Amino acid sequence: MPQDFDTTFAALRDLPSYARWWPEVKSVIPVSEDRAVLLIMGMLPYALEFLMEAEVYDESTGTLRAGLSGDLEGYSSWVVKPEDGGCRLIYNQEVEVTKKLLRVLAPIARPFFRLNHHLMMSRGEKGLRAHLSQAKG
Repeated sequence: MPQDFDTTFAALRDLPSYARWWPEVKSVIPVSEDRAVLLIMGMLPYALEFLMEAEVYDESTGTLRAGLSGDLEGYSSWVVKPEDGGCRLIYNQEVEVTKKLLRVLAPIARPFFRLNHHLMMSRGEKGLRAHLSQAKG
């Protein structure tokens, strides 16, 4: 991603901004400086709501990690690495879906859930690229 490390790290740390650049993030309600409730909805007709709580903001390693609780339980993390005049993002997510309907449908709907997640992540990447390009000016 041809953006500088500082701009990218700052954008990913700014939870309330996610709803501006990630189409599937429908709302972000800050609870405190390091906690927010997110509502996400992809292409399928269901929404997930969860609390995202910052656990690690380590600019020296480029690591951001947040615990998730609610319809998703687990964590998500970003690692921002300077690379060739820009930076590379590595995203990792280890979650369990706790929403009962989705757990019941999972055995038959898993391919649709995976496609939905893939599209959400793709659109998030595209939105972040545009957001960072605007921030750069």
